[in-house]
Amino acid sequence: MGSFNSLARPSEHQPPPTRRSLLSSARGTAAPAARPEDERLSAGRTVAYGFQHVLTMYGGIIAPPLVMGGAAGMGTAEMGVLVASCLFIGGLATFLQTLGLPFFGAQLPLVQGTSFSGVATMIAILNGGGGMPAVFGAVLASGAIGIVIAPFFARLLRYFPPVVTGVVITIIGVSLFPVTADWAMGGATAGEDYGSLKHIALAAITLVILLVLSKSGVPALSRLSILLSIVLGTVVAALMGMADFSQVLEGDIFAFPTPFAFGAPVFEIGAIISMMIVILVTYTETTADMLAVAEITGSKVDSKRIANGLRADMLSSTVAPIFNTFTQSAFAQNVGLVAITGVKSRFVVAAGGGILVVLGLLPVLGRVVASIPAPVLGGAGIVLFGSVAAAGIRTLAKVRDDNMNMLIIATSLAFGCIPMVKPDFYAAFPAWVGTIFQSSISSATLMAVLLNVIFNELTRKKQAELSPRTVYKYQTEGLQDGDRMIDGKLYDGQGLEIRVISEEYGAAGDRPMPPL
Repeated sequence: MGSFNSLARPSEHQPPPTRRSLLSSARGTAAPAARPEDERLSAGRTVAYGFQHVLTMYGGIIAPPLVMGGAAGMGTAEMGVLVASCLFIGGLATFLQTLGLPFFGAQLPLVQGTSFSGVATMIAILNGGGGMPAVFGAVLASGAIGIVIAPFFARLLRYFPPVVTGVVITIIGVSLFPVTADWAMGGATAGEDYGSLKHIALAAITLVILLVLSKSGVPALSRLSILLSIVLGTVVAALMGMADFSQVLEGDIFAFPTPFAFGAPVFEIGAIISMMIVILVTYTETTADMLAVAEITGSKVDSKRIANGLRADMLSSTVAPIFNTFTQSAFAQNVGLVAITGVKSRFVVAAGGGILVVLGLLPVLGRVVASIPAPVLGGAGIVLFGSVAAAGIRTLAKVRDDNMNMLIIATSLAFGCIPMVKPDFYAAFPAWVGTIFQSSISSATLMAVLLNVIFNELTRKKQAELSPRTVYKYQTEGLQDGDRMIDGKLYDGQGLEIRVISEEYGAAGDRPMPPL
């Protein structure tokens, strides 16, 4: 009979009845059930946890503008404009995704920022002769088109069962391991000391601090373990002479992003088509992140909510070029932070978005955060990104154990790891193939969806056409999540046998109860 996921116990999704809810029921109106992501914390805790999110994704959000600025041959001042713009728009995009507007925003604890998935394509557009205006024109046009087609992509949610989402969540975590390893070795600014023992030792010290705080037994320390470990790790780095804050006061204290600072956008058909492929990749990655954070928080996500989240992505991506930045997407790094801290509140993430806006308006604060040594972030990232992979493995544990599902999992995970272990694997392929499959997340997701359709969806459809058996809907009303038939007996999710009443008539008294 399998697992009846759609027939979960009411108590698993609803809080215990209160006096207020009982009064509401007596009056004929039901009190709305609170969602896990709607949890509200004190102002101080909200800001502190939000700052953790900023520290977790700061290196990732400023990487695309730094790469693009370098490819365009920009100077320090112009690079500063790109970085400040990406922080400002990332914060506004996070507001939209977490707080939401009608038809826009998944209202989930997801941090938004400049996506790295389109960097290769944008560099190709940049080198094609159109310069940065052509890049911004392609991003703007593809984002606008993306708003329109988002609901059609969201309808594919039925093709993301646990065997697919488990693979995707796992590969999100695994794909981030090279990032944290690079940080632990010193990051892009390490120079000749890259990979030195002092960098790795600093990462290890930060990791130990994080683990000790997490197991301290003090809930406040445990939940703030990421932030505190980064702060204490930075203090250790300063004592070791590995932290440099000398450039914090150099440059503007306050600056508002100037619209179209690099000129009016130029719209080239070829560039727009190339960016549309990037949009599809962004759809896949953001959908995976939404499913991952929903799995971690226990939130309910349907195709409508996915569509709202994707539209928020695309609206942000459409506005981004106006303020000199690029395609926006959800950040997988922060999914790991939600998993490790257990803080599910979307308002915490919205506070992180507010901090990003402030960093975008106050470059001096951004330079403070940017001065945190990369090995410190690397030590914290081991736990953060590992938590994402662990959440995926936990999801895969729920999948029915059979040869077909094992084949789907094994093939998809291996396919997703190819771009990590052999970055030049797709070098001989057409550029559009590399754009799609160079992302480990996209590779694993596409393979998992394809194999699930072939081995599960089509097989079930064929079996349904051949099987004449049917059951009444009311016969399933007593079933709960995890119930299954073994050798003719019914068991619950804990393996306890459920007594089956064999009376001819059910509780309704007038409804026949034919055997299953």
